[in-house]
Amino acid sequence: MENVYFFDSYALIEIILGNLNYKPYIRATIMTTKLNIFEVYHGLMRDIDEKEADKFLEKYYLFAIDFNSDDIRNSAKFKIENKKKGLSMADCIGFMIAKRLCIKFLTGDKEFKDMENVEFVK
Repeated sequence: MENVYFFDSYALIEIILGNLNYKPYIRATIMTTKLNIFEVYHGLMRDIDEKEADKFLEKYYLFAIDFNSDDIRNSAKFKIENKKKGLSMADCIGFMIAKRLCIKFLTGDKEFKDMENVEFVK
């Protein structure tokens, strides 16, 4: 699918912060999970305020997709295989969903920089 990306929490935060390197992705179709929505919401609530966090939640919640038992199974294996990288559960699930859907995993997390199927943007 063209112009469709799985946005991890890092990518969502960079878009919110106005990182110009993420400008080309603003009009892309967003896919993410409720886990990523939680991570960003929590960060906004902690670092800014609840009002900003609520605005984010209202705008981005509709892009949250669910994951299935195969995603859980594959993500757990992926996390074990990459244990030295210290990947989060949300990132492992998102990466495996992106792989299953044949879309790029959009992130700026250095742990994913040289991985296949990753659109790495700092």
